[in-house]
Amino acid sequence: MAKRDYYEVLGLERGSSSDDVKKAYRRLAMKYHPDRNDGDANAEEKFKEASEAYEILSDGEKRQAYDRFGHAGVDASGMGMDGASFSDIFSDVFGDIFGGARGGRRASRRGADLRFNLSLDLEQAVHGDTVEIRVPVLGTCDACDGSGAAPGTSPTTCPQCQGQGQIRVSQGFFSLQQTCPQCRGAGTFIPNPCRTCGGGGRVERRKTLSVNIPAGVDEGDRIRLSGEGEAGPHGGTPGDLYVQVSVREHAIFARDGMNLLCDVPISFMQAALGGEIEVPTLDGRIKLRVPAGTQTHRMFRLRGKGATSVRRSGTGDLLCRTIVETPVRLNEEQKSLLHQFGRSMDRSDDEHSPKGASWLESVKGFVDRLIN
Repeated sequence: MAKRDYYEVLGLERGSSSDDVKKAYRRLAMKYHPDRNDGDANAEEKFKEASEAYEILSDGEKRQAYDRFGHAGVDASGMGMDGASFSDIFSDVFGDIFGGARGGRRASRRGADLRFNLSLDLEQAVHGDTVEIRVPVLGTCDACDGSGAAPGTSPTTCPQCQGQGQIRVSQGFFSLQQTCPQCRGAGTFIPNPCRTCGGGGRVERRKTLSVNIPAGVDEGDRIRLSGEGEAGPHGGTPGDLYVQVSVREHAIFARDGMNLLCDVPISFMQAALGGEIEVPTLDGRIKLRVPAGTQTHRMFRLRGKGATSVRRSGTGDLLCRTIVETPVRLNEEQKSLLHQFGRSMDRSDDEHSPKGASWLESVKGFVDRLIN
């Protein structure tokens, strides 16, 4: 059976605000929540459908992908794209009215994901490298092994909820589940907290990690180190560490995707007479033949001398742009020779300056149109 449009599920129009999305989901979730429709499979299905729609439309990036590509643009099924269950989504909207997971102790929470900004040289980004980083994290307390209880003791079952993590309360006509206020949903409490971590099960520390930089990473790329984020509270699953790559500006090269760009200064004589020059690449110097009559900003392409990419196979090109330099600090002999050269050019036709001749013709035509 084809999925229904998420906006249709929530009864909204495209372009509805985030507040409208939340209000629409709240209304449907209150109507179809399984605690209010015990044994009603149809209501439970509608609750899941509404939760799935909310999980996509409440997230800016996912909503943008859905608006552009429909269901093909998001990967949402029984679990949300980030692994959040429907009960987690419901709890985000309603707080502690219905509690967390239904019918049992709350599961251990996952540790937070972390981000580390890593600055690389262009050579490291193009060729790849292995880099050591030191990251401040909340790690598992060694003294209590993450339990939060003092060594030799252990957490005690909560007497108020009997270890269930929730209690049932009456609100008007409804009997609802609510997170236990004494243990806050854990199902246990710690009578003798660990002195090292204060009962939290985690301590601040710095750890050294080795990061393998794949060849071809570029500005803004992220490298995911699974399980290297913060430790989860009381033995929960650790989060992930995302290494955010930035590439330092290079003295010679600029990068454009898989291509590298380089300005190559050449002398007036090299430009006029042509010749062979050396140009740099990330793998060393190579020869480049410059034809006679080369103009400034002429581009030469050296195939396969650019960068690789983590997303595509092959290697880009090196684009060399010539910059014709005007001589400076001339002595009298050099000035005299240039004057002789200039007089020689004046006695010839305009074929030596093709751009200048065409520019003068354009100016003459423009002025004539103004006069006439």
